[in-house]
Amino acid sequence: MQAAPDITAYRRHWAARLGTAPYLPTSREEMDGLGWDSCDVIVVTGDAYVDHPSFGMAVIGRVLEAQGFRVGIIAQPEWRSAGSFAA
Repeated sequence: MQAAPDITAYRRHWAARLGTAPYLPTSREEMDGLGWDSCDVIVVTGDAYVDHPSFGMAVIGRVLEAQGFRVGIIAQPEWRSAGSFAA
């Protein structure tokens, strides 16, 4: 059986050339402020979002961002309505 390659051996996603964002956007307005037209990954969490390493979603988002993905966060969406998930 062939061993799996190290996770850091893969090429970074194309958006890596844009660098890291000062914050992970939580709304369309914040995406526009960063000059983004879309996100590569959207993390949905039932908890409040705080961009600090003691919060799991912030860590996951920043790890994905370090691999070159543009990451957005949807924190505490109203789960009874599809409007919370629409752009």
